[in-house]
Amino acid sequence: MHHLFSCLKAYKKEAVLAPLFKLLEAGMELIVPLVVAVIVNKGINGGDESYIYYGCLLLVGFGVVGLVFSITAQYFAARAAVGTSAELRSRLFCKLQSFSYAQIDKTGTPAMITRMTSDVNQVQTGVNMTLRLLLRSPLIVFGATAMAFVKDDRTALVFVAVLPLLVAVVVAVMAAGIPLYKKVQGRLDRVYASTRENLTGVRVIRAFCKEGSEIAEFDSRNAELCAKQQKSGFVSSLMNPLTYVLVSAAVIALVYVGALRVDGGAIEQGDVIALYGYLSIILVELVKLANLIFTITKAVSCQRRLGEVLDAEGEPSVTDTDNAPAGDEAVRFDAVTFTYTGGGAPALSGVTFSASRGETVGVLGGTGSGKSTLVQLIPRFYEAGEGEVRVNGVKVGAIPKEELREKAAIVPQRAVLFKGTIRSNLLWGAGDASEEDLLSALRVAQAEDVVAAKGGLDGEIAQEGKNLSGGQRQRLTIARALVRKPEILILDDSSSALDYATDAKLRAALKTLGCTVFIVSQRASSVRHADKIIVLDDGRTAGIGTHEELLSSCSVYQEIFNSQERGEEKGGAVHEA
Repeated sequence: MHHLFSCLKAYKKEAVLAPLFKLLEAGMELIVPLVVAVIVNKGINGGDESYIYYGCLLLVGFGVVGLVFSITAQYFAARAAVGTSAELRSRLFCKLQSFSYAQIDKTGTPAMITRMTSDVNQVQTGVNMTLRLLLRSPLIVFGATAMAFVKDDRTALVFVAVLPLLVAVVVAVMAAGIPLYKKVQGRLDRVYASTRENLTGVRVIRAFCKEGSEIAEFDSRNAELCAKQQKSGFVSSLMNPLTYVLVSAAVIALVYVGALRVDGGAIEQGDVIALYGYLSIILVELVKLANLIFTITKAVSCQRRLGEVLDAEGEPSVTDTDNAPAGDEAVRFDAVTFTYTGGGAPALSGVTFSASRGETVGVLGGTGSGKSTLVQLIPRFYEAGEGEVRVNGVKVGAIPKEELREKAAIVPQRAVLFKGTIRSNLLWGAGDASEEDLLSALRVAQAEDVVAAKGGLDGEIAQEGKNLSGGQRQRLTIARALVRKPEILILDDSSSALDYATDAKLRAALKTLGCTVFIVSQRASSVRHADKIIVLDDGRTAGIGTHEELLSSCSVYQEIFNSQERGEEKGGAVHEA
């Protein structure tokens, strides 16, 4: 809860004024039955019309002032609740930005979205209700009971009899409803996950005509959520009828006892009406209090889910120390082994190699061989489980992550662009880059035609670059990385959508940069001219060497190269025919 209270600190004034004005309103509400009793006893029964006129004016005044107090309290409560939730959401987003790849994989995107939306909204509602009712409702309940005893202690014994029963009903309904709500949140996570999968994979779904099955799957998850919500709603809906039954029985008892006391001359008719008013007030406030506790419980449950994220340690800037002198090698792997959390078998096992400055290194292998995992260890997106990864002779864990990632620019498999312009996307590489720097990066990335087609650097880019082809997006993401002028450039299968001629021009242009380049690919033609080729097979190094060396010594490389060469020859023959 310390995160919530920390966010609420900025709204201390509102957090004090909101319940204060609610207490003032509650005080007026407790006086109303007394005024009504005077109107009945003195004005109606006593025949003094002035008591009726002045009493009614007083009730109207209480109503107006109470309304002002209520609106003021609501304003301050809403201001504190909205501000607190905004700060919570901001901290949550900042924390998620600091997470490592491993933490993001573990948490899951749907769960992050649920926490950013539903959970924060529940906390906001909880803060709002708490500031308004947490002090007011108990004050009304105990105040009304005390006022009833002031009026007539014997008749007020009805209150003593019914209050424990009302509290028992409230506690029982809450005990049954709170666990159900937790299950509702779990089902909500599943619905969000299904929705996200469908929205991101809509093209694949339509390509395979799977709309019907996906709708059925979504309906199934939605039905599970609905069933849990209905069950939770049914349990919480028992609150009102059960409490009203008890209060109705209490009213009958109150009227009966009150009538006897009036006949005996102990109290007047107006006092019975006042006692009935206090009983009604207690009923309303107990229902409010039950709903408040239920809301607070949900908010606390959601706050704990937020706390799990906020209390988690983000990715540390430095994870290791290294006193060894810097070496001449740009990158070195020494017996590196890595396993994804919950991944079972290692994704990489005992990988050892080195890359000199300015060298072009190809990384080749089949699907699932560990190519992407290998290059993601260089900028320390993941931590090696065993062995060492070094950049410029220094362990990557000993280099501050910001400094390390300034040295190493990676172009991921999935080309991601952001809504804006070509210029704004390229400036992600270096915010202070000049126009000449941008144009130079575009030339190397073979993306000048993309800029020309969009009308220049200020051409619009749609969300996720959907107004561009796959090859155009890849070339712009490569240019974005080049704007940084990195010491190490990693192309993680980021030219797969390029034709062979453009791919060849890109590789030739990269040779002129002088930086160390890692080219990850499943195409032997993309890496055959590299200074060094690392062949991976099921996470292990199957061979390291040049194209010619591997053709004569590495069976895995031979198999990949020969199968692709035959495929290209067949494709060429079909084209010629």
